Parts: sequence; C-alpha cells; structure tokens
Amino acid sequence: MSNSWWEIKIDCVPNLEESIFWRLSEFGCKGMSTQAQGLEILISAYIPQAQVKLLEVSDLSLRFERDARELGYPLPVTKCNLIDEEDWSSSWKQHWQPQQIGDRLLINPAWLDTPTDPERVTLQLDPGVAFGTGTHATTQLCLEALEMRLQPGTNLTIADIGCGSGILSTAAILLGAERVYAVDNDPLAVKATAENRDLNAIAPPKLIVDLGSIEELQLMISAPLDGFVCNILADVIVQLAPSMAALVKPKGWAILSGILSSQVADVSHVLEKNGWVVGTVWNRQEWSCINLKHK
Repeated sequence: MSNSWWEIKIDCVPNLEESIFWRLSEFGCKGMSTQAQGLEILISAYIPQAQVKLLEVSDLSLRFERDARELGYPLPVTKCNLIDEEDWSSSWKQHWQPQQIGDRLLINPAWLDTPTDPERVTLQLDPGVAFGTGTHATTQLCLEALEMRLQPGTNLTIADIGCGSGILSTAAILLGAERVYAVDNDPLAVKATAENRDLNAIAPPKLIVDLGSIEELQLMISAPLDGFVCNILADVIVQLAPSMAALVKPKGWAILSGILSSQVADVSHVLEKNGWVVGTVWNRQEWSCINLKHK
C-alpha cells in the first residue's frame, strides 16, 4: 500500500497519558489524539510505514508496559494496523475539539466552524503531520507562559526553536509579539508553520520560518531577541544550552519545555552554567516548563 501509515491505538488509564505521549513523540508519531471511553482513554497516534518497522512498533508497546509497571498502573493495551493516507488524515481529527488555553487563547481546528468568543483570541490550527495541537501538557505550559510575557503594543521580537506545527509562533503573534523567527529541522514542520501563519492571516514578515536550528536562527536575526520559546526534549535543550544565551538581549528571557519533572534539576544546572537564572518552574502532570532570565 503506497503512502501507508501505522495507526497505533493504546487503551490505558488516564494517569498514563503524559508518559505515553512522551514516548510517542520521541518515536516520531504525528497527529496524536486522546478519546475518553469510560474510566479509560484511547490514545491514537500515526507514523509513516516507511519510517519504522513492525518490530519497532512492537518494542514501543513493551516500553508502554514497562513505564506502567514502574508507575504502578494497569498495563496498557496497544494495537496497530496499516491505513492509507486518506484514512490517516481524517482519523486523528475526529475527536479534536476547540479548547481554551490560559486566559486569552482559543485553539480551533481549522476544519471546524470558528467559535464566537469575544473574550478570547482564536488561533486556527491545522498541524498536518507536525507536532503541536495544544493537547499536550508541554504545549499548553508554553502557551500559558507566552501569554504572561506578551501583550499588544509591547513590540517584542522572539524566536520559536523547534516550531513543529507553528502553534507557539502563531500564538505569539496573536498575543502581541511584533515579530517571530521560527526554525525546525523537519521540512514538514516548516511547511505546517507557514501554512498556519497564512491560515491566521499573519503577514510573512511578522512570522519568518526556515529550516534549521540555533545556527540558522543566528543568521536570520539582525539583533538580539527579547526572548524565545523552545518546546523540544530535555536532551536536546542540554545540547543547545551553550548557544542559547547569545540569542537574547542582556535582560532577555526564555521559556523551555518538553522536560520531565524528574529532569528539571539536571537541566537547570546546565542552564545556570551557561548564563541563565531559573525564574519559575511550572508543572503539569509529569511535565515541567522552565522560565528563565538572562544573567
């Protein structure tokens, strides 16, 4: 079957949702969603058949079971099957509904009618195959932290490192940022970010997106940034830490997530050695968001 996808479905207790999402993200899955079913939940995730082998999918299910044992929860049940491109693009969207995040944002799936809510800024989103729908705790923590930083008229210029679907970049502009530079190593993420920028009628000069990481970002900006957001994984953040401080002004800030709560101490230690002061750490389930200030 051409352009086939593995559809991975996991029946589990709600307490395992965050650890399973983390595993799926590391595995490279796209378009993850959660559906409540009684006292349990059904997590659905998708990954191109050409990207992984069946044995690797089987190994992933064993990791789910190992995590459940370590956390003391019932073992999840994992099933997978192959579906074609058209089935994939519609399957994961079925249970994704508009959601309010923080005090000012409303994330709305682009294929649904736009809700009327004068108290909130509506972000139209079609993530395609890129990570970032607003359902994951790390994305929500970053959005809430951005909301605290950004107000209309503040004229801040920021960056989004590892932009995924562009949800953080787009939200930053809608919340009041003057300009956002977005980078990602995945061409599909760059494409999704540009499409979501256009979907929200944001002018390209206000949200500039390109392929790459910090090195490319340094070439894109003409002056130090007011701050940046980075929602990746702890190991990647540690690797990038030596280059981060040079991106921002002397009193610049950073919002970092994709970090398990158990990893905060180690990551903070590395960041402090590289010119940062840890301000606050926000937690949600097993995940943390570190808010930093430049020394």
